[in-house]
Amino acid sequence: MRGHEMVDWIADYWERVESLDVLSSDAPGAGLERLPETPPAKGEGDGAWDSIFEDLGRVSEPGLTHWQHPSFFGYFPCNASGPAVLGELLSAGRGIQGMLWQTSPIATELETRMLDWMRIALGLPERFASIGNGGGVIQGTASEATLVALLAARQRARAAGTADEKMVVYTSDQAHSSVIKAAMIAGVAQGTEDRTRVRLVATNARLELDMGALAEAMQRDVEAGLVPTFVSLTAGTTSTGAFDSIAAACDACAALEGHVPWVHVDGAWGGVAAICEEHRGWLDGIERADSVCVNPHKWLLTNFDCDLFCVADRAALVEAMSITPEYLRNAASDAGAVIAYRDWQVPLGRRFRALKLWFVLRHYGVEGLSACIREHCAWAAWLEERVLADDRFELGAKRSLSLVCLRLKAGEAATKRLMERVNATGQAFLTHTVVPTTAADGSTEARYVIRVAIGSTSTRLSHVEALWALLESHADAAGSGAMSGECDPGGVGSPS
Repeated sequence: MRGHEMVDWIADYWERVESLDVLSSDAPGAGLERLPETPPAKGEGDGAWDSIFEDLGRVSEPGLTHWQHPSFFGYFPCNASGPAVLGELLSAGRGIQGMLWQTSPIATELETRMLDWMRIALGLPERFASIGNGGGVIQGTASEATLVALLAARQRARAAGTADEKMVVYTSDQAHSSVIKAAMIAGVAQGTEDRTRVRLVATNARLELDMGALAEAMQRDVEAGLVPTFVSLTAGTTSTGAFDSIAAACDACAALEGHVPWVHVDGAWGGVAAICEEHRGWLDGIERADSVCVNPHKWLLTNFDCDLFCVADRAALVEAMSITPEYLRNAASDAGAVIAYRDWQVPLGRRFRALKLWFVLRHYGVEGLSACIREHCAWAAWLEERVLADDRFELGAKRSLSLVCLRLKAGEAATKRLMERVNATGQAFLTHTVVPTTAADGSTEARYVIRVAIGSTSTRLSHVEALWALLESHADAAGSGAMSGECDPGGVGSPS
């Protein structure tokens, strides 16, 4: 009975979320003040649920930033949908721990099939298929995928006779911080500022990894007796959605003498757009990469967490991660007849994540998911046109898929004030980034830019139109120096 009530509560929340302020107004510690300092000594049993449901509103809701709000344009989206949530509920209800094939064969085999389905849907080459030496696995996040890819790269380099202290990691200065973090966890980097073992390579004017700079950095390290071990590329950077060239990076790696570094492609956000054939340009060269990941939980209507990680050669990954105590031994695994996904990730235990992906694919199909991506990109193009037509605004970077970076020509302070004013209305939520820009004299300056990431499940063109109306209505006041506290949150109507 309470389960039915909770499902109804979620459905009601989705119905009313648009009427709520997108961003929580909680001050630090406000949530703690709404919670008792000590646990209940005696449980109330079923009788507690009336107050629990009441506290979902009183205690929980004021502290929520509503990621499923149709006017959530901050960060990148974190999609959810009815089929995905039902899959998550069923996974929890069944309570499967899918660490081994034996612990629930279908948990492993459904995951294998879903990765193969998605490989086909995204246009990835057969070298990532499970029937050969490659295959895929569902990780929690792209950060985890980067870590296990680096561990596999380290294993392959060790097998080739490379000492750990000689290994070097390369990525762009626009790449996600998870690359540095992975290097720290793997023991390659000594800390966040270790640039002797992690090279943050310069980007070009489009904020893509500069391949000439990458080739030079690797060659210098080879001449110094170091070993280029891991190159992490990005298909859609967090700041501006830039795409690194896989083919050019693989060319640079192949030109090296000696050990060839592992090439990993982080397509957490932008990579999923390959479900649309017209957005597969970034795949050029992917058949030469060693691993790739994409996040359906960002932009394919599948709730968090769900990262698809594919490798061309599973051997190095399994060798880096596998340990088999006697209590985990079983005939099927010992015979090599099945996949043991526990050896493809850091933790031993794993949830039945494939269920929600199966439900989403069954419900929407490739065509439905493609249509969603296309709509969001079209709405971003609409917003881009409005920015270019208003002489108060300019683009902070070239539009990438459904990500629009914009700023006020009045400068950094004005752009920051504009974002603060819009967020203070509660009617939309935006985030920012800082973009390096080369001036006419060759100098480099950092520009404050507002990011508009369109991609929430419930977003419609009307919400993008309402956002533009907000930006327009606050642009003059922000440009003149009015502070965010002076804005009237009621000055612009709620998005319809």
